[in-house]
Amino acid sequence: MIFYSLTIWDLALLVLRLCFVVPVVIHVLLTKRDVGASIGWIGVTVLMPLTGGILYLMFGINRVHRRARRMAGQHPWRSRTMSSQWRCDEKGAFAPLGSMVGKLTGRPLLGGNAIEPMHDGDTVYPRMLDAINAAQRSVLLCSYIFRADSIGRQFCDALIAAHGRGVQVRVLVDGVGSGYFNCGVARILRRAGVPVGQFMHSMLPWRMPFINMRDHKKILVTDGLTGFMGGLNIGEENIAASRPTHLVSDTHFQLTGPVVHQLSEAFARDWAFTVGEELTAEIYFPPQPSCGETPGRIVTAGPDMDLEKIEYTMLQAFTMARHSIRLMTPYFLPDDRFLTELELASLRGIEVDIVVPAHSNHTLLDWARAANLPRFLDSGCRIWMARPPFNHSKLMVVDRHWSFVGSSNLDVRSLRLNFEINLETYDAALAGSLDAFIASHRHIRLTHHDLDRRPFVRKLRDAAARLMLPYL
Repeated sequence: MIFYSLTIWDLALLVLRLCFVVPVVIHVLLTKRDVGASIGWIGVTVLMPLTGGILYLMFGINRVHRRARRMAGQHPWRSRTMSSQWRCDEKGAFAPLGSMVGKLTGRPLLGGNAIEPMHDGDTVYPRMLDAINAAQRSVLLCSYIFRADSIGRQFCDALIAAHGRGVQVRVLVDGVGSGYFNCGVARILRRAGVPVGQFMHSMLPWRMPFINMRDHKKILVTDGLTGFMGGLNIGEENIAASRPTHLVSDTHFQLTGPVVHQLSEAFARDWAFTVGEELTAEIYFPPQPSCGETPGRIVTAGPDMDLEKIEYTMLQAFTMARHSIRLMTPYFLPDDRFLTELELASLRGIEVDIVVPAHSNHTLLDWARAANLPRFLDSGCRIWMARPPFNHSKLMVVDRHWSFVGSSNLDVRSLRLNFEINLETYDAALAGSLDAFIASHRHIRLTHHDLDRRPFVRKLRDAAARLMLPYL
């Protein structure tokens, strides 16, 4: 028999390994909800204690959620958005959905709104610029991508002019989407004295993991009374008249009425989180008149106190469907939970139509999507490819009555890691209009034959790309 004796160096190394492994294991067991992620982090740390421990310290701890918990309930403007005189209760078949989303979000469903869908930058940008130019008291603008190109400079000029005439202007851009190392619009606006925040932006090494968490929201509110939200970023690629190399179509919405309070609240939360300034003045939350008849509510989601709320809303809507579910999204890489609920809806006889672009602006996502579609086809879902130009709209309609629109894509990144904002509405006329818009982009129906006839090399490539689904 061979006996091994531990030297003092062996013991020291063992103790050092345990110092890295034990804290990670304890933290994973107490905080992680996903079993697969938990096993992965523990395995990596046990096999590579030093490297695994450092990686977990950087990427595995959700510091955003911890910070949000400390800030929860501290916002003085929340009582204004919760005590609106325009509260309403959804009646009929969708009443359980309205009740559930109210409990999930903590926001009331508000009546008295006018919500107008608009398509493409050629139509939307002039309306947004007119609203900024007409603002007398406040302008709140948030955009994931805000380019310093010709259209971006038009927005900068309008914001600077508003600031110059005494309007309280606040601009929030994503720390990655609008330029991590060089954010042109932030530089232009700061030189003019306009307050600008860069969400989750830092050059400090221990803050680098936050680049994986992005503020994907698109919000504009002027004078607290007129709001814009949807999927449209700010850049020349969204304007057909500028003849960009890769034209992007999109859908945006103009909001008036009490629900604008909730839009302002969503901005104020992110602004306080990023800059530390509370926007409490009445210029941001003025009394809201009734402007229409559409009940609406804002739903936000992100890896903080709003974790997975947009996805939960969608899943509940799937269970409420009795006739049809229409989805339009630029990127379609949902997780198994989302996939299963859509499959079950289709299997019980619901017409499920999913419209995606034939080619998006992210080739890797298209590859991964192709490997993810057979299960949808197996259950009877209909997959449609929309011809160019690339459409970036994010729309969902159930039974031509309930609509869910905004910034959220149907992929794991958007539903789990990004900070997103959507709007739910209970309005048959609006839902019918959006349903028809989705139907108008059902250009090419995808079949099993289309997927099966892919060359073996392409199938292998697509299956490999699908393994990166949680990170795309």
